[in-house]
Amino acid sequence: MSVPPSTTLPPLVPPRTTAVAGVVREAFVPPLAGPAPRGSLGDLPFDNAAEAPADVVLGRRQPDGLWRDVTAARFAAEVRSVAKGLLAHGLRPGDRLAIMARTSYEWTLLDFAAWAAGLVTVPVYPTSSPVQTHWILRDSGAVACVVETAGQAEVVAAGDLPDLAHLWRLEEDAVGALVAAGRSLPNAAVDERRAARTPDDIATLIYTSGTTGRPKGCVLTHANFFAEVDNATGLLHPVFKATTGEAASTLLFLPLSHVFGRMVAVGCLRARVRLGHAPSIRPEELRADLAGFRPTFLLSIPYVLEKIYNTGRATAERMGRAGSFDRAASVARRHGEADAARRHGTGPGPGPRLRAARALYDPLVYRRIRAALGGRVRYVISGGSPLGPRLAAFYAGAGIEVFEGYGLTETTAAATLTPPLRPRLGTVGWPLPGGGVRIAEDGEVLLRGGHVFAGYWDAGRREAVRPDAGEWFATGDIGALDDDGYLTITGRKKELIVTSGGKNVAPAPLEDRLRAHPLVDQCVVVGDDRPYVGALITLDADGFAHWQKMNGLEDVPLQELVADPALRAALQEAVDDANSLVSRAESIRRFTVLPVAFTEESGYITPSLKLRRAAIARDFAAEIAALYGG
Repeated sequence: MSVPPSTTLPPLVPPRTTAVAGVVREAFVPPLAGPAPRGSLGDLPFDNAAEAPADVVLGRRQPDGLWRDVTAARFAAEVRSVAKGLLAHGLRPGDRLAIMARTSYEWTLLDFAAWAAGLVTVPVYPTSSPVQTHWILRDSGAVACVVETAGQAEVVAAGDLPDLAHLWRLEEDAVGALVAAGRSLPNAAVDERRAARTPDDIATLIYTSGTTGRPKGCVLTHANFFAEVDNATGLLHPVFKATTGEAASTLLFLPLSHVFGRMVAVGCLRARVRLGHAPSIRPEELRADLAGFRPTFLLSIPYVLEKIYNTGRATAERMGRAGSFDRAASVARRHGEADAARRHGTGPGPGPRLRAARALYDPLVYRRIRAALGGRVRYVISGGSPLGPRLAAFYAGAGIEVFEGYGLTETTAAATLTPPLRPRLGTVGWPLPGGGVRIAEDGEVLLRGGHVFAGYWDAGRREAVRPDAGEWFATGDIGALDDDGYLTITGRKKELIVTSGGKNVAPAPLEDRLRAHPLVDQCVVVGDDRPYVGALITLDADGFAHWQKMNGLEDVPLQELVADPALRAALQEAVDDANSLVSRAESIRRFTVLPVAFTEESGYITPSLKLRRAAIARDFAAEIAALYGG
């Protein structure tokens, strides 16, 4: 069995920093939880059932839209039944089970059942192409695969996959079929498998979506997950242990194919936080699930928070109240910034007039924003890309504190996190307790700690191979540490643009700021070996439809409007705002609007919404050349 983390909240210990020539180069935070001495993630459901069988650990959405509570005892029984089915089909310890489905209760059930059976799970994005799907299944040597739909089953069946012996479909009650297959096996069969697993065993292979080339399998062990979730939940104690008299709960809508979503599921089971699942990340599709489940905190990506804000602003504009919304947003931002300064001892906090203004706008604006997230959310943990200090300050002022984090698949999700009660807007927080951050001479961010992966999967040797011999993992990201150990990410090392004038430009800050605008969906900053910086912009479908309606242009197609002076003027304001972040030499001088969408299906973004820059540069070479008179 695994050893649960302490439930006593230790004092918040700031990072220990090391400076070279007056510049902080390294930060380390002592661990809040030690390494798990034994056991695996497969023990968690059974530990919960033994310690608190009646505690509610999950919520399961029913066909009628209502949510049914699932106790620790019931979940453990379901995990055991499915694990017996996997054993009955002859799956051996260490065999790989692939799961290709949207986020659902069944996904998490299969994950823990596989771990209880001693297997290694391999997530596959449900939107993956046939080539990507076949590569992951073949490279991992998956012996079995669970898919959601008939179409996905056809894709898998069409591949040259010599190791694949079993294919089950959730639409055909794969879970029920596994339970039926395992009924004749004794419960002890699963207990024996669990007892043989150790923290150093492989828990999962997660293939990085990659912006170029074939994805690589990141080998994450049970120990990696324990180090991640035990220290993260310890640091974020106020989030996972609600102090308002109501039990903590969260609705997971992030893909379980992504490490962030998996970490959430494991962390909630470990902390016995009520966990629900929703299959879509789109706010308009999420609304009903959020209203029904009513979580107390969420784990999100900036895209969702940006859409909630932009939808609120667009609704106010349609009602003729855009000015009121903008004033409320300004009040919220100033309140959030002042409160953050108070917590750091660098300011007095919100004054009486600011507090009064916030109280005035709370029922008119902020309550509606909170209602869009279910009505009870008080905390959001945001990762994947920078949220931006203005939006973080707005949500804080609206009554929702946002904790930003930074991490990669290779670090089992978060490698840094915003410490509770000590936010520093514009940063991604401190190193995860037990972990360290180092800034190399060229600005690259290096990481270490128990949450850093075992290595990349070597299909020939069926083991993990570390990319280097050192204890530090090179992330490829560029960043800086401030005097208190807070990390700021400024871009990707390989994405740095060098203009013909020799100016180094990090595109990420400009792109992130532009994407926060209601009209902008994606932005690609260009200018490598060019005289100045330019940008390709695609339009957000909802934001553009709203702009068309407000300007009486609903019937005019996008292709005719990309050069419309009024549209370009609105986008120029967004570009000017983004340019305020950088020097003149780094600013966007010209931009063009593309009458297309950058989607995963078109090959321009990854499943985790990262830009595939090489593909974009290739397919829009003429548009880029036109920015420079070519």
